[in-house]
Amino acid sequence: MNRRIRKHRRQKRKDRALRFLYQTRPGRMLLKPLTCRPVSKASGKFLDSPMSKPLIKPFVRKNHIPLEDYYADDFHSFNDCFTRKIREPLRPIDPAPEAFIAPCDGLLSVYPVQGDTVLPVKQSRYTLPDLLGGDKLAARYRDGLCLVFRLCVDHYHRYCYVDSGSKGDNHFLPGKLHTVRPVALAAGPVFTQNCREYTVLNTDGFGPVTQVEVGAMLVGKIRNHQGAGPIVRGQEKGMFLYGGSTIILLVEKDRVSLPQSLLDAARRGEEVPVRMGQRIGTAAHP
Repeated sequence: MNRRIRKHRRQKRKDRALRFLYQTRPGRMLLKPLTCRPVSKASGKFLDSPMSKPLIKPFVRKNHIPLEDYYADDFHSFNDCFTRKIREPLRPIDPAPEAFIAPCDGLLSVYPVQGDTVLPVKQSRYTLPDLLGGDKLAARYRDGLCLVFRLCVDHYHRYCYVDSGSKGDNHFLPGKLHTVRPVALAAGPVFTQNCREYTVLNTDGFGPVTQVEVGAMLVGKIRNHQGAGPIVRGQEKGMFLYGGSTIILLVEKDRVSLPQSLLDAARRGEEVPVRMGQRIGTAAHP
């Protein structure tokens, strides 16, 4: 049986399990404790401990992770492996000042913001005040763009700054921890319910960009490195510990031009694979 067929079958099993949790009454009863932060914290403590090391080899093998691409000399825990650092030449950062880059590896969707409401394709609507915990910051991004980068467990789970400039403080918003897979997004406004942390980046080329890291089921922690201060394009901003996760970028109206192919994919409800540092758009007013 080839690798693609095995991966497809595993995905079908995961999808069946998630449909049970989110679309049936018994599943929703089981889902409630699974999305609570104490469960995630307990899982995170175990995955941070040396006792989790036996999980590393099966995880690497199952997800076909090429460890030769990473600094992988010694892992003391499963999360050491999950947050492994990639060798620098493998994620080049587009240096052009007009290049709007992806902050992470992931599957990208682009949604319009109409007023202060984000309108995803075949998913739940949510408002920017709910996402950011208030109206004042949300008002900047009315009629702008919302870029959603969904990270799967086999993606690189470190992320960077999209441009040079300065940043404000990190603001943590507590919540639950649903999965960020499409079946959950269709069932409710997951991004406004999950634990998340946001930062305003005052960028040189694109104005104020707000970056939101969203935790997911069994994610132990969102770990951002710096507080308020200067930032550099491509500098590592932080990392997610175990689990699927999401990064959201909010961009003001008429700040960034995106290629038509990306917009067309979004209208079809398709996610586009991207890599950290890759150019995904250009400054609308260089």
